[in-house]
Amino acid sequence: MKLLSSFSAILAILWGGCTINEKTDSIPSVSNFELSRYLGTWYEIARYPHSFEQGLENVSATYSYLPNGKIRVINRGINRKGKERISEGVALPAGSADSGELKVSFFRPFYGAYRIIYLSPDYDLAIVTSSTKEYLWILSRRKEISRKEREFCLNKITHWGFDPEKLIWVDQN
Repeated sequence: MKLLSSFSAILAILWGGCTINEKTDSIPSVSNFELSRYLGTWYEIARYPHSFEQGLENVSATYSYLPNGKIRVINRGINRKGKERISEGVALPAGSADSGELKVSFFRPFYGAYRIIYLSPDYDLAIVTSSTKEYLWILSRRKEISRKEREFCLNKITHWGFDPEKLIWVDQN
């Protein structure tokens, strides 16, 4: 685990929440959210660029319950040299129990917003942001999504005011 990359990640999230970037408050997070169904592995299909994931491919995030009731978050990716990078953090529900809002920390005691703004009924496809439009991820339980799903996600994020041209499409070989 890279302490420096974890520290950079949390600083980036905190900085994003403190700058004048456009907030995501007007975009509702999903409701009727069941955290237990969200647990497991998600593959990163696309993301906005940020320093803590720069150059990473084959990116995934795995969520599981910890004995203390918190959620363990393990992010994995392969850098350009073929070396696996792993960051481990924790998450806690934020807001109401059935809201798709978490707060995530890779460097405690600092937490950043994790807002699920779209989730397919089968918990197979998700769109996630933070407290600002500087952060955006398209996630799937599968390493690839269909053209129809891709177009659906692009239409959704465009409707919410995100710039689809900024997306990095992640290689999941």
